[in-house]
Amino acid sequence: MSAMTNDLPIKKILSEHQLAPSKKLGQNFLVHRQTAERIVELSGVTPDDSVLELGVGLGSLTLPLSERVKEVIGLELDAGIIAYHREQQDLPANVTLIHQDLLKADFPGLAAQTNGPLKILANLPYSISNLLLFKLIENYESLDFAVLMLQKEVGQRLTAAVGTKEYGVLSVLLAGCASVKIIMQVGPGNFHPRPKVDSVVVRITFQPVPTRVAQLPPHDRKLLRRIVNAAFGQRRKTLRNSLSAGMINGLSREQVSTLLSQSGINPETRAERLTIEDFVRLTNSVADCSPS
Repeated sequence: MSAMTNDLPIKKILSEHQLAPSKKLGQNFLVHRQTAERIVELSGVTPDDSVLELGVGLGSLTLPLSERVKEVIGLELDAGIIAYHREQQDLPANVTLIHQDLLKADFPGLAAQTNGPLKILANLPYSISNLLLFKLIENYESLDFAVLMLQKEVGQRLTAAVGTKEYGVLSVLLAGCASVKIIMQVGPGNFHPRPKVDSVVVRITFQPVPTRVAQLPPHDRKLLRRIVNAAFGQRRKTLRNSLSAGMINGLSREQVSTLLSQSGINPETRAERLTIEDFVRLTNSVADCSPS
């Protein structure tokens, strides 16, 4: 690979190889090498790590990542980009490129393949960030950490405090399995094409299990997600009304009100006032209650 300046030759590569950023795939290529190197540095990867990169693109993150770790397994959906890398043979020997939709990836299988929970790095298309975040939550037991480039607004939702307008479903569900920290701000000028929004890099840590997560009582995670979704589905309504409308376990409005009170939650409050601990307590109350 030829030496690069701080500006990666993304536009030149796209032009010379008749490639173009896909609006359908939401592609925004990272064009500043210094930014890519900083993301890899802040990710905390080590020379013994096998890392799963979601969305290889033209290798902006892949190359500095491959210099710091034992192995990179890169998933890429764009067939044109896969063909480019295979033709150019431009990726280092410790990078395995796989043509696959990252949303369909078998995370537990990949974790077994790399002999440990997955360490993930990704510059995500903004259009699929929520879908991937829910996939991470569903597969949390197979994950070590995920360092993700996200739209700033999404990053703020993940780290939002209880009672704020940004606090929502992802804030709660991630708090139940991980800790989340914004580790870097990234402006629009770092990408081609230039997005209309600012970005952030977040680190979502699943292992070692955060203290707050370890202290949660055992609970049905699928039921928790249903309750959280129903609670925020009509977030301007009181919990009594939003959960009743969500028909959680077929419970009536009166039963919902009783269960909320028994869980130490005011039925007249709203979803954004509840912590993960509150939602887990409510989940266990609902699980113990047989529908009439």
